[in-house]
Amino acid sequence: MSLHRDQVRNRRVLTQALATIESRLAASPTSPMQLFSGDAVPPALASLAQVLGLSPFERDALLLAVAPQLDARIGPLLAQAQGDASQPWLNARLALALLAESSWDAITPVAPLRRWQLIELVGGFGPLDARWAVDESVVHHIAGAPYPDPRLEAWMPAVRMQPAGGGDADHEAAVAALAVAWEASPSLADTPIARCSGIADEGLVQAIARRMGLSLHRLTELPPQVEREMLSRLWAREALLRRGLLWMDVGATDARNAREWAAFADGLRSLVVVTGDALPVRRVQHRIAGTDVGAARRLALWRDAIGDQGTPAMQSMLAPMAEQFQLSQSALQRVAQRWQSASGTAQQLWQGAREEARQELDGLAHRIDARATWSDLVLPDAALASLRTMASQLRQRTQVYQGWGFADSTSRGLGISALFSGGSGTGKTLAAEVLARELQLDLYRIDLAALVSKYIGETEKNLSRVFAAAEASGAILLFDEADALFGKRSEVKDSHDRYANIEVSYLLQRVETYRGLAILTTNLKQAIDPAFQRRIRFIVQFPFPDEAARAAIWERAFPPAAPLARIDIGKLMRLSLSGGHIRNLALNAAFLAADEGSPITMQHLRSAAESEFAKLERPLSASDVGDWA
Repeated sequence: MSLHRDQVRNRRVLTQALATIESRLAASPTSPMQLFSGDAVPPALASLAQVLGLSPFERDALLLAVAPQLDARIGPLLAQAQGDASQPWLNARLALALLAESSWDAITPVAPLRRWQLIELVGGFGPLDARWAVDESVVHHIAGAPYPDPRLEAWMPAVRMQPAGGGDADHEAAVAALAVAWEASPSLADTPIARCSGIADEGLVQAIARRMGLSLHRLTELPPQVEREMLSRLWAREALLRRGLLWMDVGATDARNAREWAAFADGLRSLVVVTGDALPVRRVQHRIAGTDVGAARRLALWRDAIGDQGTPAMQSMLAPMAEQFQLSQSALQRVAQRWQSASGTAQQLWQGAREEARQELDGLAHRIDARATWSDLVLPDAALASLRTMASQLRQRTQVYQGWGFADSTSRGLGISALFSGGSGTGKTLAAEVLARELQLDLYRIDLAALVSKYIGETEKNLSRVFAAAEASGAILLFDEADALFGKRSEVKDSHDRYANIEVSYLLQRVETYRGLAILTTNLKQAIDPAFQRRIRFIVQFPFPDEAARAAIWERAFPPAAPLARIDIGKLMRLSLSGGHIRNLALNAAFLAADEGSPITMQHLRSAAESEFAKLERPLSASDVGDWA
């Protein structure tokens, strides 16, 4: 009823305003006039003028331009005022002559009338004499019958809002903080972009819109380049008039598209919330972490999504999937739909969930394609036993922590942490690959040296971003070069030393609370304080290989398809090299042989060995390779 009363009142006041225009044009078509004041302004026009920042002159000129379409008697009067019966419309010259408080600035492209695309100059008569064509959606808005602009609906359709649910309470504090950040911004162009990370879904985005009384529109595909500027301006106008929030549901994107999405987001003069891949935007970002719906709820969603299509083996896999991948309901359903359309296997369902969950982390760390198997590892029995125990604990964590109640009996984190200690090329990364492949999880290498900052607080922020992004997938995190952080730990002599210790403690705290496996690698285990070592569950030594170990590595260095001449492992194992350098040497020898069109010979291996030792700046004695032929 309230909406109907507003429309009736707007129609009544608008009719009076049109009658005023007609009478004044008929009485004195050339003298400046003040059309309205106070309650005489039609409510829809008054609201539009206030929201879009129109001056009284711009407001009156807009109504004068609309008037011929709302009242057939006004067009001929405008033509009479111009002295040309063929021009029953308004132009800038006539607006400046007819209206009081006229301003030349108001007809420039950067002023509200043209910047918000309220009017368009039609005809090749120049800015003064071109006809003012009013956008059709603006005409209906002033008439009191607003509707979504169809040009925007094709790209940014309105989202049908669901009633508030119990999940809103979970998001209440985060959404309230976002509201404060938005309200504190000096202009719409400066409002932070809300970046929903982690397990963000439609429920969280709708909670934001509901909390702030906004209409929600969703953009899932970037418009063509030629349309972006126009759509950006139309959306900015629509967002102001209809209190709109644009949800940019980016999904997964490559670097080039991410830059284009970011440029579009930066140019929007409106409130924006982004889900999916991180974007390299220039505007400030306000991060909101999604709320975990819980493994039990995800399991129920998986069972509903799969239905009766899954085999018994697949049904038994759903519980580990629900625990491993913290997907939102919408993301989970996307995975299930893709799997169903492809008539996929259980393995393909797991892989689909894995790919969906990794999106946030892909922009922050380097994903390693894990192909190594247990047979590729040449390590002492104790090291292999530790690695197999790690794999077992990751597989059985749901049963032990949740099923057997161990999660309720400890105040410490439930993550699995490991320190891999050994020189370069001794197999630390290879071991991480083996674990990732065994468990069918993603492996990400994170360069700690790149995350450590000289600015106080920045290191913790960088680490926090990585761990928050990793939670959705529970990926294996390989923190390379932990010495970059642990090496800073020393006796506390000044504030810098004290802060270095805080950074190390923060990293270990996050490692302990991370629900997956976090691996720290170091070349200098002795540099790590014993107090820190006690907080790490597994410490695995990767020794430099002795001759027997090097022989085993050489036997694994050549794939079965590689053409080999007589290769003497006894001679090769004399070279004092780690496993990584042995694999490099074998690969370089293979390229030398392929270039000659021959099998791999000891001579190729000798040439490759000379290059490898030169790279290491170590001498290669004739006694080591003199008998290679």
